[in-house]
Amino acid sequence: MGGRNHVPAPFLYLYGAHVQLSNQDAERLVKEGYDALQRGQATIARSRFEAVTQSGRANGQVWLLLAVACRADNDNGAEERALDRLLALEPQTVRGHIMKGDCRARAGDDRGALRHYEIAGLIAKNQNLPADLQAELQRAEAWVAKFNAHVVEEREAKLVERGFPPEKRSARFQASLDILAGTRRIFVQEPTGYYFPGLPQIQFYDTADFDWVPAVEAATAAIREELVALLSAGAEGFRPYMQAHADRPRADVNPLLDNNDWSALFLCENGQMSDDVIARCPATWEALQVAPMRRITNSPTVMFSLLRPGARITAHTGTHNARLICHLPLIVPPNCHFRVGNEVREWEVGKLLIFDDSIEHEAWNDSDEDRVVLIFDIWRPELSEQERQEIAALFLGALDG
Repeated sequence: MGGRNHVPAPFLYLYGAHVQLSNQDAERLVKEGYDALQRGQATIARSRFEAVTQSGRANGQVWLLLAVACRADNDNGAEERALDRLLALEPQTVRGHIMKGDCRARAGDDRGALRHYEIAGLIAKNQNLPADLQAELQRAEAWVAKFNAHVVEEREAKLVERGFPPEKRSARFQASLDILAGTRRIFVQEPTGYYFPGLPQIQFYDTADFDWVPAVEAATAAIREELVALLSAGAEGFRPYMQAHADRPRADVNPLLDNNDWSALFLCENGQMSDDVIARCPATWEALQVAPMRRITNSPTVMFSLLRPGARITAHTGTHNARLICHLPLIVPPNCHFRVGNEVREWEVGKLLIFDDSIEHEAWNDSDEDRVVLIFDIWRPELSEQERQEIAALFLGALDG
């Protein structure tokens, strides 16, 4: 008789293309294959899984098991073919994409490997993975990080060769490279209320571009003296910057709401001057008259902002992008930081910061002393006089500043 009759029973399904498996037979073969894998018998496991796949009864799990068996059997081509079938059936399989990435990496196709590893990472977000799969994902992420670092190194070498080392690059070009490398995020204006289109996306402005800045900075000592006198009197007038209002309920629960850890004393609040505070701080008020403060219905706002030790102002954006915010640091202990978009800065006493508060920003005080800055808002320099008048007309009782 032919040799096929002497093949052990489970293998009949491997060679008999017309033999149909029952559910019971298929389940038995899968179990036998799984048990063989557990014993390290990759060839036997592979034959059992192939019997099921050739019968047309295989689901995604069987194709995955076959891929695992083929990998253990050192058959890269068969492993990748099984993974292709798996991903055609179940394209959201994290393990399948990691294994496919491994196949591409072994084949020297680093770009293909990168694509599948990154897809695996995207799918895995917000999933609770088993420990072994989490370890595999971390291995894939480490590969991606190493690959990307190599790409950056090659790019840097080419730029240096072409005459553009880091010290000769423009700031914006370097920022574009950082975004390309994934070390810098793209932050854009996201005001909560009013958006004026066509304005540049600048996080911190160069104070050298504002001719009034030196005069304000020169008044730092006098302004600080007035602040110290106020604080010596017990910080009377300072109140939580964020206050609850019954007619304006909040959707979030902010730990600084009605909390003196972040408090303010206003010389002018939304266009309403505090005559008594201005009377106690004449040098402060006089110094700011050179700045292009927005004098419309709800502006300017000028205040001393106090952040207590350990306090953190969480990431947020301002109400509109027709203004810029200025910080004049007055009392700044070490370990106080301010982030706008990608850039983190430390306040320096007497050095103005000018930034776009419609871009995500946050501040924190990791010292054991109070931090105080003078804050005021100005018109964006890019707005024409007509545009400023138009915005002022719109804001007349219509929007909060």
